[in-house]
Amino acid sequence: MPRMRKLIAGAVVLAALGAIVGWVLSAPRPLSQAEIATVSEGAEARGERMFWAGGCASCHAAPKAEGEARLQMSGGLELETPFGTFVAPNISSHETDGIGAWSPEDFANAMQRGISPDGAHYYPAFPYASYARMEPEHIADLYAFMKTLPAVEGKAPPHQVGFPFNIRRGLGMWKLLYLRDGPVVDLGADASEALRLGKYLVEGPGHCGECHTPRDMFGGTQYGAWLSGAPAATGPGTIPNITPGGDVGDWSEDEIAEYLNSGFTPDFDSAGGEMASVIKNLANLPAEDRAAIAAYLKQVPSLPDGHP
Repeated sequence: MPRMRKLIAGAVVLAALGAIVGWVLSAPRPLSQAEIATVSEGAEARGERMFWAGGCASCHAAPKAEGEARLQMSGGLELETPFGTFVAPNISSHETDGIGAWSPEDFANAMQRGISPDGAHYYPAFPYASYARMEPEHIADLYAFMKTLPAVEGKAPPHQVGFPFNIRRGLGMWKLLYLRDGPVVDLGADASEALRLGKYLVEGPGHCGECHTPRDMFGGTQYGAWLSGAPAATGPGTIPNITPGGDVGDWSEDEIAEYLNSGFTPDFDSAGGEMASVIKNLANLPAEDRAAIAAYLKQVPSLPDGHP
């Protein structure tokens, strides 16, 4: 009996130590003061470009919103995933129902660390794993633009997420495994400015890899299969392979750029589903941005389809 008591006591101690270590490792890790210091005062005119590049309206405008209504960030879009149904929140300038009371530091931590102003983890349905690659000045510009958008009253419904995914603290461990701010594709020192711009837009604000790259069983991006297509994150179907080895491999740079502007493919088909909303965003970018994205997509590693 004494030996059994010792074994039980030892197991309890180990469990307690494991819980403490897990609690520490899963803690939110906000931007450092040095990193916050780089977030200068933004310019709303430049921020509008980041707004459209980042696709904010696709998730945070009311479902099926058109025209000026796409600037009303009331939230409410439901994203049904294998981990539960996530509901895009109100990110309008409303002081209580939106993000109107957020500081620039609050905004930067949400965008690049997935942390709320009260220190909770955000679910990575919000693509902060890509926004982590954005430049601090662009985060500041986007914040300045968001402050000019209409204040919309009303909070979106809560997420519908079951156990164990409803334990937000566990997302800290997910971030340790998957949150990275480094580049995905090495273009080499001699890459043109256009290629570097396209890389930034695709890997960062455009967050193209969030849908077009397969994920592992824990929802982490499989970077070795970058942009090779994936099962749809929400609902049935698949997202296409957009590397040179996939569905758009025989498209020219000009044809890709035109598709990103008009939604029309070289064979006169048109974008549908969620991509139609993406096109509405990208059409607001300068033509050189779409051309840069096209140039980058022709230079990424050619891969077979990353989905069944």
